[in-house]
Amino acid sequence: MQKTLTVILAGGVGSRLSPLTDDRAKPAVPFGGKYRIIDFTLTNCLHSGLRQILVLTQYKSHSLQKHLRDGWSVFNPELGDYITAVPPQMRKGGKWYEGTADAIFHNMWLLTRSDAEYVVVLSGDHIYRMDYAPMLEQHIAKEAALTIACMSVPREEAMPFGVIKTEANGQISEFIEKPADPPSMPSDPTRSLVSMGIYIFNMETLKSALTEDSQKNSSSHDFGNDIIPELIQSNRVYAYHFCGDKGRVAKDLYWRDVGTIDSYYDANMDLLEPMPPMNLYQKDWAIRTYEPQFPPARTVSSATGNEGIFINSIIANGVINSGGSVQHSIISSDVKIHDGATIVDSIIFDDVDVGEGCQLRKCIIDKHVTIPPYTKIGVNLAEDSKTFRISEKGIVVVPEGYQF
Repeated sequence: MQKTLTVILAGGVGSRLSPLTDDRAKPAVPFGGKYRIIDFTLTNCLHSGLRQILVLTQYKSHSLQKHLRDGWSVFNPELGDYITAVPPQMRKGGKWYEGTADAIFHNMWLLTRSDAEYVVVLSGDHIYRMDYAPMLEQHIAKEAALTIACMSVPREEAMPFGVIKTEANGQISEFIEKPADPPSMPSDPTRSLVSMGIYIFNMETLKSALTEDSQKNSSSHDFGNDIIPELIQSNRVYAYHFCGDKGRVAKDLYWRDVGTIDSYYDANMDLLEPMPPMNLYQKDWAIRTYEPQFPPARTVSSATGNEGIFINSIIANGVINSGGSVQHSIISSDVKIHDGATIVDSIIFDDVDVGEGCQLRKCIIDKHVTIPPYTKIGVNLAEDSKTFRISEKGIVVVPEGYQF
């Protein structure tokens, strides 16, 4: 796909994921015991043959840029392949990005330097598996100016998304951003067709639309609010149905916007299902990441004779369980679990020390935390709420480096 430039939007604040995003960009938040959220989008690009990738960063990007350097320096620039992190260049009088479209307009100079004919615009903060090649093939075959990846969701869940209406041939006739009353699909009144925030533009169409939009003082400079509704009126804009009958992962219907603590927690817990809806074990679509060189995980009998136990859990390298019990949880690298500690329905990030006799229930523990012996988290939410953030569904979040 040498005629294609890929732009990944990775600069959002991610405030609804606080405190996990207090010191890192949302795409850099750990996921699934060993990955970062952005790994899933980048892996899709790798397997889809997209090898010219710009990652537009902005807020608290150090962790993200370090991860890209350590885990994704896999392409050969001499062959024209690259993954390049692009921090804000302040080319518009020192302003930060004001919307998704504005982020790319800030970097228009990179588009003009490229000889690509098509631009794939992706978000760096969704969990999904997708082969972009069939979408590009459809875009070219239909001579579209813009193609939008979409999926059907229950109508009551469509409000946070851009909702799409299409003609019989798949051409989009209307795009409504975050409607209070989402229109349903003609074929199913209980479901709506929504945008996944995955776009393929003709290069000239994108440059023209961004330039025109930048001159409008009333615009929010956002794809969903401004760019897409305008293009529908004057250009051939088509829908591409996610997980149709094309592509190497066509049967994988999983896509999650992990924008809140609860949606993030649920997506992690999905990995623990007997038949996970997101299959991390597909050999021809391996999820790439950076993994530190830790030894294998192990269990140890404690001095009191307790055996370290793992039940229905994901365990990363470097974990030592010395007589603790872990059930239905995700444990990241370099975690130490001491005698008599119990961890249930929880997510533990790297470099956490769980003291003797601790009880952890439905909680997320960020990196570099030492939990004193016999501490209880998630057992008494009224007490936890005095110190930690608790989500709507009762997930307790302990921030990175917290000192008890």
